[in-house]
Order: sequence, then C-alpha cells, then structure tokens
Amino acid sequence: MVCRTKSSSLPVEAPLSPAIRNTANFKPVPLQPWLGPSSALALLLGALVATQLAELPSHPLVCLLVLTAAAAAFAVRLRIPALALLGFAWLCLHAGWGMDARLPRVLEGADLTVEGRIDGLVQREGRRQRFDFIVERAEGDASTLQGKRIRLSWYEHRQDVPAGSRWHFVVRLQRPHGGRNPGGFDFERYALQRGLVATGYVRRVIDPAAAASGTGVDALRQQLATAIQLGLGDGASRFLRGIGIADTRTLTDSDWETLRATGTSHLLAISGLHLGLLAGLAALLTRLLYRLFPWVGLRLPLPQGAALVALLAASAYAALAGFGLPTRRALLMLGCVLLARLLRRGSGIAQGLVIALLVILLLDPLAILGAGFWLSFAGVAWLLWTLPDHASAATTGAGNRAKRWFLEALLAQCVLSLGLLPLSLAFFGQASLLSLPINLIAVPVLAFVILPLTMAGIGVLLLGLPADWPLQAAETVMSGLWRLLESAADLPLAQLQLPTPSIPALLLAALGVFWLLLPRGIPGKALASLLVLPLLLSRSDPVPVGQLDVQVLDVGQGLSVILRTRQHALLYDAGPAPPGALDRGEAVVIPALRQLRIQRLDRLMVSHGDNDHAGGAAAVIRAMRPVDVLAGEPDQLPDALHCHRGNRWQWDGVEFRLLHPPQHFPALGNESSCVLLVDAGGQRLLLPGDIDALIESRLLRENPELNAVDVLLVPHHGSSGSSSPAFVDTLRPQLALVSAGHRNRFEHPRADVIQRYVEIGSRLHGTAGEGALLLRLGGGGRVPAVLAEREQHRHFWSEAAYRLR
Repeated sequence: MVCRTKSSSLPVEAPLSPAIRNTANFKPVPLQPWLGPSSALALLLGALVATQLAELPSHPLVCLLVLTAAAAAFAVRLRIPALALLGFAWLCLHAGWGMDARLPRVLEGADLTVEGRIDGLVQREGRRQRFDFIVERAEGDASTLQGKRIRLSWYEHRQDVPAGSRWHFVVRLQRPHGGRNPGGFDFERYALQRGLVATGYVRRVIDPAAAASGTGVDALRQQLATAIQLGLGDGASRFLRGIGIADTRTLTDSDWETLRATGTSHLLAISGLHLGLLAGLAALLTRLLYRLFPWVGLRLPLPQGAALVALLAASAYAALAGFGLPTRRALLMLGCVLLARLLRRGSGIAQGLVIALLVILLLDPLAILGAGFWLSFAGVAWLLWTLPDHASAATTGAGNRAKRWFLEALLAQCVLSLGLLPLSLAFFGQASLLSLPINLIAVPVLAFVILPLTMAGIGVLLLGLPADWPLQAAETVMSGLWRLLESAADLPLAQLQLPTPSIPALLLAALGVFWLLLPRGIPGKALASLLVLPLLLSRSDPVPVGQLDVQVLDVGQGLSVILRTRQHALLYDAGPAPPGALDRGEAVVIPALRQLRIQRLDRLMVSHGDNDHAGGAAAVIRAMRPVDVLAGEPDQLPDALHCHRGNRWQWDGVEFRLLHPPQHFPALGNESSCVLLVDAGGQRLLLPGDIDALIESRLLRENPELNAVDVLLVPHHGSSGSSSPAFVDTLRPQLALVSAGHRNRFEHPRADVIQRYVEIGSRLHGTAGEGALLLRLGGGGRVPAVLAEREQHRHFWSEAAYRLR
C-alpha cells in the first residue's frame, strides 16, 4: 500500500500487514521521469559522443555546460536534450580532471620520494614485480602525486612483495604512455579509466626495515592464493584462484588463447555472472533456513531476509575479488535490485539496470571507456528484452519446468552470442564461433559445481580449517572442463577474427541484431541479417599492383615491419617478448596483421636472434602459419632458412633482394642481420636490421649501385654504433624511420645520429612519438607523406605526438 504526504511528492510506504509483508511480489513504484530509461539513454548518448573528441573543451566552458544542462533537465520539454548535454559535459569534466592529475612533464625521469601502500595483488614477471601503488605522502615536487595511483615495477628484488604492504620508495616515473598500433590495446585509454597518473620503477627503498607487512583485504587475498596453491599445486588451482579471488596472475598466454577461442573468458573474470550466481545460492540457503526456523520470518520477512543475505554474500565476494572495476559495476547493478527488495520497493531487474546505469554515469562516467561496461549492460539488456516472462513458471510441473529451464538457457546463450557479436568484434577484433555450445556446458558446471565448491573451500580456509575436500573436488571438475575447452579450441575455425569495424558498420550491425531479436511475427528478419554483412565483410584498402604498403609497428624498443603487396604479405621481425613480460608479437603484431585481414603470411623474415627482433616470432608463427621463415641466425628458430645474400623474388610487380649476410656467414648477432632492399616502381626501401658501421661499410663496398634509397629504416634503432657518416651521406634517404621505445634506457635514437640525417635533409619519423608509421611506395613522384597512428587517430586521453627534430 502506498500513500503520499503533503510534504513530499515521492511515494511513502504505509505499514503493511504480516500477510502482505510475506508476499514476494510487490507492485512497481513509478520512478520520476528523469530516472527512467529514456533519461539513462540520453546521458549515455551524450557521454558516448564525448568519447569521440580529439581534444577536450576548456574547463570553464565545461563547467558552464554542466550547470546549464543540470538546470534545464528539470524542464519537461528539455529533459532529454538537456540530459544528453549533461552526459557530454559530465564526461568531459571527469576526463579533464583525470588528464590534469597525470604526472607533470617536468617531473618525468626525475627521482621522486613517495610513501604509500601497494593496492591489489603483486604480479611477478621474470626478474621484476609489478604493482599499483597508492601514494599517501610525497616530498617536494612529488607532492602533486599525493592520494593518486601509480604503477611501479621493482627489478631484481628477490623476495615477494606482500600485497597491502606499505613502503617508502625513491621512484622514477613517466606519464602513462603505450604503443599506438592498428587493432592494438590502448594503454593510455585504460590508464585514464583506471585512474593511473604515472608509471615507472623503484630506484631504491628508504629504510627497508620500516616497511609494514601486508594488511587489509589484499593481504587476505594473497594468503588465500598461497593456501590454495600449496594445497593443490600448480594444476587447475590457477583457475580456482581466478574464480574465487580474481587472481589470474599465473594464467599463461596459452590459457587466455583457449578461453578466447571458446568464448569463456568471462568464466575467469569475476563480474555479474559470478556475483549473481553466488547471490542466488545465498538466497536459496536463506530460504532453507526459513523453512527450518519459521520463527525467523516473524522478525524479518523472507523476501527481505533473502535479499539481505544475498547482498551481503555478493559484497563479500566482491571484496575477495579486490573490488575491481567489473566487480564494482556488477555489484552496483545487483545491489540496485536487492536494495529495492530489501526496502520493499517493487523495482524489477529492468528498473535496477536503469538505476545502476544512471549511478555509474554520474559517479564514474569514464567507465564507458572500458569494454566491460558495454558488455555487462548490453548483455543484461538483451536478456531482459528477449527472455520470456516467468509469471506462469510456478504453475508448471517439474518436467515442464526442467524443459523450460533448458530452453531458456539455450535462448539466453543464443541471445548473448548474437547480441554481443558487434561489441566483441569492436573491442577485441574476434568472436568465438563455439561460444554457444561450450557455454551451455561450462556455465551450468561453473554455477552448480565449481563456484559453490570453490567458495565453500575459501570459507573453510577463512575459518582457519583445512579445505582439502571441497577444493580438490572443484579442481577435479575444473580439470575435466578445461580438457574440453582445450579440445574445442583446437578445432578449425573456432574463432571469427576480423579488423576493428568502422562506426557505420557497427551501428548497422547493432540495428540488424536488434531487428533479428524482435518478437516473432515482425517482418523483415531476412533483410535485417543483411545489415550485419558490412561488419563481417569489411576489407582493408587493397594495394595496387606494383606498389608496396610499409607499416612500421610501435613495438617499443624493438622492430616489426609489415610489407604488403597486392596479393602477398611479408613480416620483417616480430617485436620483443622479454621473459615473463609482454609478448609484443602476441599483443601488437598479430592484431595489426588481422586488422589488415592477413590470415597467413607469405614470408616471415627475422633479421637476427636478439629478443627485441625475434622474441615475438613464436607467437606469430603459431597464429599466422607463414609459408616460410628466413633468418639471419636460423639456428635460433625452428624450420628457419638462412637469409643469404643474392636471394631475390618478385611479388605483384615489386622486387625484393637480400644484400646481407653472405652464405656461411657466422652467427654474430647484430652483424648477422638480414638486410632487405625492396623496389616498388623505382622507389626503394632498405631494411638493415641492427647492422653496425662495419657491415654498413661492407654493404656500400659490395653494392656500388646502392647509392641512394628513398626510405631507410635507421639501423639499430639509431644507436651511435650505426648510421656512420659515410653510410648516411651515400644513401641520402628522403625518409628516415626510427623504431625505438619511448624514453628507452639506451637513449635511442642518439642525438648525433639524428643530426646526421637532419643535415642531409631527411624527413625523420619515430614510432616512440608518433606510433605506428604507414606509407605507400610505388605511386610515382615524391615519396609520400607518412601517416602516423597518433595523428590519424587522436583522442583526448592520448599523449601528444612528437616528431624527431
């Protein structure tokens, strides 16, 4: 029963009789118009438009827009456009705060003294440990970092750094800066969403004896992770740690490949699925408790008791998961529904979804920069749109209920697989074709076996008791499920891999999926499927016959170059993959090749065996299955042939010729680099690898026709031992391209080397400041301008591009 008071227009609940209090179904309480779906969508649309800006408006203008839009939102006729403007301005305001909070440029590379605590679990990667650090106190210029989050690496520290511990460090930092490549991960966008203001490394510890041991939830998570690993070993326990406490540190690249191929990555990312399952389990246990002790219902009605226990269980689970961004978002969505039930408001799941969306957009509008936001809300929205009403479920028999449950589970997986396809391709460039059948098996096994046993084991561990039985049972089931996933991932055509779609193709696909999921009887379903075709059939720009596309990828301190003719593709070097650190072949090179719709390489050429050139080769060979592999040091790669001088071939009117090393040349590292000369329509490109001045002199002596090139990849990242004056003056390239890491410890390219190219009039471009570099040769006339990724795809969260001189 609802009444209204004179002092408020909001519904106020009158006292309810015990019979009514124990009723599970309540009439929905109407929300104010500005709390409805149209308001939430207007806010979301405005914020989404803001994400497309290359630069943010000025702060005074943004503040004026916020105040104007907030005032206009209370006018009925202006509510929707005003809320859209508010969403736009509100995101710009938060983005401006986030960008202003980043480390001042003048402090980059300086020694700074900070004191604070480690937040989250510590990731060990080879000889370094990596963690987020919350600065609580800072001295001198570093005071600007107080209260902010930075990401640190600690090298050569033998002991494990305890999660939740406090330290006093001297650190060296830089602003968040990541590689910029087609189809690649945007770290600077992630840093803004995550609130990271700087990255760097520990120089030394001030008073190590005073460092406090780990405390808080993160320390508890670390203890649980250690206990599970010691009790079960290194087998499937890594998955139980991921499911139970969001500890995915020991999952390998191969594990993630299997999860992506089968569409089951969500099983190990604690989010709405896990919180909802645990909350449902808690509610069922509460219902059982009420049956055993009916008098409890006199104190607290069953619907409110079940909602309270479910909310507490979900909150505890979210804490054990470290309150990561996806977990917080899922807890908010679930909490809106459970709190409405707890407060005897009849808000359904749809209203809870709308309220959660509004709260997130107002409290953390930058959340829309992450894929998890869109996948979470879109998934729930699709299910609410398409799944049938459950009003008649209670009147069906047990057999019919089981059949109904299976059909609804099948329908839910179909809806999610189809409904989230455009978003999956937009964010990840791939989607699993096995997601539907695999999830029909994996989700019930997780929901009814693995998750309950894992959480029961963790609960027993929290009581200080041995938890061998539940954890070993969960590990046994998980091992069987994992064998199924690995077998499925090995099937041909397990994944659909496409380049990142354009915004028009994405919108058309979303419209087509929406139409396909409309109720039966709606005409035009066959035609709606045609709207998905631009997403699935997108093509890269074809290269004309006789011309060559050159793309120098931004792989940090390393090298990888894609050469593409009309019908062929060659990869020169595969980027670095330091032990225990990011494999650029997997993270950068493969996505870039797929962005160009290259499914198989015609040739992989690895200049020499150093990790910064050959480290990513294994991942590339596994994913791209090159027809052959040439290498300057072939003994370091399986099935590789020697790239000896004199080898030449032609693809689509473009000439390729190897100039070095000669046959039987010994493996001498940099000096063994494959030197490749490419001629496209009279315009010449030279890729010299890491050769030094001695090999440069030999090249000029043995190849007198090498008196000029149009484009030169600067040898050895611009080190002082290469690019000798004679070499530079003889070749006189119009374009000199440098592949080097941002603020790398070798200080490549060296200033004296840059000056040599400037003096002969070369145009210089570097991946460190401009991201991936693209140009096309063979079109006649002057060498065309270089298209830099940072300039071509500018965003307000990106660090500004900079040129070499």
